[in-house]
Amino acid sequence: MADNGARGLDVFDDSPARSFRMPAADVLRGIGEPDVAGNWRIPRRRASAPPVIRVVDRFLTGVLDLRAVELNYLLEFERCRFEQPPDLRQSKLAGVEFRGCWLPGLAGRNLTSANDVSLDGCTVEGPVDLTDSDIAGSVVLRTSTVRMPGELALHADRMKVAGALLAYGIRTEGEVRVAGAQISGNCNFSGAVLHNPSGFSLNGNGMQVGGNLLCGVWAETDQGFTAHGAVVLPNARISSAFTMRRAALHAGDDRAEPDLADPHADPHASLVLDRTSVSGDVELDRGFTSAGTLRMLNATIGGTLSLSGAHLDAVKPAGGNTDPVGRGRALHLDGAEIGGDLTARELVVRGQFRMVDATVRGSLVLDGSTLSNPHADTVLANRCRVGSNFSAREADVAGVLELRAVHIGANLDLRGSRLIQPGKYRHQPGEKASVDIGGATIGRDLICARGAKEFVAHGGVRTRRAQIGRTANFTGSVLGDRLDSHALNALGMQVPELVLTPVSPPKGKVTLRGAGCTTLEDNETFWSATGRIDLEDFRYDSLRHSIDLRDDASVQRRLRWLRQAMRHRYRPGPYDQLAALLRASGNDEHASTVLMEKQRLRYIAVAEGTRIVGPLVLLWSWLQRWMVGYGYRPGRALGWLVVSWILGSAYFAVGPPLTVINADDTLPWNPWLFTIDLVVPIVDFGNKNRWQTPGAAQWIASGLIVSGWTLATTVAAGLTRMLKR
Repeated sequence: MADNGARGLDVFDDSPARSFRMPAADVLRGIGEPDVAGNWRIPRRRASAPPVIRVVDRFLTGVLDLRAVELNYLLEFERCRFEQPPDLRQSKLAGVEFRGCWLPGLAGRNLTSANDVSLDGCTVEGPVDLTDSDIAGSVVLRTSTVRMPGELALHADRMKVAGALLAYGIRTEGEVRVAGAQISGNCNFSGAVLHNPSGFSLNGNGMQVGGNLLCGVWAETDQGFTAHGAVVLPNARISSAFTMRRAALHAGDDRAEPDLADPHADPHASLVLDRTSVSGDVELDRGFTSAGTLRMLNATIGGTLSLSGAHLDAVKPAGGNTDPVGRGRALHLDGAEIGGDLTARELVVRGQFRMVDATVRGSLVLDGSTLSNPHADTVLANRCRVGSNFSAREADVAGVLELRAVHIGANLDLRGSRLIQPGKYRHQPGEKASVDIGGATIGRDLICARGAKEFVAHGGVRTRRAQIGRTANFTGSVLGDRLDSHALNALGMQVPELVLTPVSPPKGKVTLRGAGCTTLEDNETFWSATGRIDLEDFRYDSLRHSIDLRDDASVQRRLRWLRQAMRHRYRPGPYDQLAALLRASGNDEHASTVLMEKQRLRYIAVAEGTRIVGPLVLLWSWLQRWMVGYGYRPGRALGWLVVSWILGSAYFAVGPPLTVINADDTLPWNPWLFTIDLVVPIVDFGNKNRWQTPGAAQWIASGLIVSGWTLATTVAAGLTRMLKR
């Protein structure tokens, strides 16, 4: 049945003309009749009767009371105003539609509808209650306005919808609560404006969506989703994609302090997806903004999480240097599992990007992003697992990238990024590293190199005990900005190829203790670090640019680099390592040069430690260096042996005659044979025991014997090493 009364009712006029007024009980008048007891009853609809009751332009007085009524008619209300909230509780209807109506509320708890339940373009100044309702069609709330400030505006817990929930363009004041709702199709809040700053703007705890959950831009008006108050969807199950493109979220006006008993609490959350499962993509990009924490603890995302072009603000003012959270968490992804990529190109974050123990099976991309959490952890991703690349090229970071014990399948690429204001440790002295990948496992390359601009890390880079599959590249980098901190801490790092070619000398200490690589590429700039370079037990098997057998200048240059790196302190290990590398490449002469330098520095260190006999130690060192090259130049010893023979022979030839020990001995005097008998040990030519050496000759003979033993032993040692080779 249809009531085609007067046209032109203003539904916002609470006192319309009498001609528009109609008792709500008259809606069913004409299809019902009293029974024998006088009670109103609705008979079964005749086949010839139209299945629609339509009311247009009416001010319905009283209560439209259909509680527990079974009505096989479709109710349509167009441009109607209700004096009292319609009561549809426990009713079974063929369907109900309100178009352009004004209602003081709607009571529909346990409603059963065989078709749609629609509030299209309506204004509701009260709660809409569809709790436990069962809708065989769709629920349509398109462009409606529901006002219940500070309370439940739409209450639809455990609602079952066989079709879709279409709420695009809706305006609400108060909480939209659909906890535990089961929606078989899409749930569309695109273009909606939800306002409940003192609590939750949308509460979908445990809801199930068979299609997409759309909270993005409504194409008809180009209006994005806006929520002032937290959007809370923990434990939700979304069978397809979740979209919030160009949405604007605000955590609300609550300024509660963090729960000290729960260090992972986020009191300013704008979006909560804890333990939520999304089979498709999650799109929070293309102008998406959030004033508050995006919280997705232990969430499961089957596709890609997209944050490209988003702006995330943790709201909280920046903390002090000892606060590891700083401004607060802008993104909290602890334990989340992402089946595809996490793409966040040109992301802007004010606060912490936290994803401890998270898993990204594809790539994690932060290229061109601006991440600001000064003097605290900007990206905290300890024990995170990334299946492919972790890329943050050309990023501007104020704070620390802490990626301890991460597992990255391919590359960690920080090419051209700038990292400043690293802050300090909370419970220990010292400045944090701008990039900390201690204990990390990287399948291919670590790239901290020049891109479109230089790679800059004011707090330095920490790669302690990291395992890198192919290359650690520091080409064109600027490391450190303080002399009392680390520019590079690579203690125990293992990598096949290490490239240490910064564009400026590292400012601060450099630690390569216990590190190892197959190939080392370096430059003088690296070895000019302002702090000491710790090279103990640093192992490298070859140099990218090998030293030619005739290139003495390169060896001397490397020795100068080592002395400068260790601040002229004696440490034997680095010299032994360089000598072993040269010897392994067949460059024995240069290896001996390195070992001679090691011995020279050793004697200097001994002399500094024993001040009384220090000058004698230095004299002995000088004699060994020039005479025998500390035993590494046996040719010199042979030369000095010949010189001793010639000088001794000349002395005994022109000097006073020697006295014959045995007058009966007929051996003729020969100063050359006599001297060689003194100089050459062990071998006896039969001359030195036949002549007495009185006076000065005795001292000269003794000196020749001592020098002969010393020099001949050195020559023999050199020949032994040559025979072994």
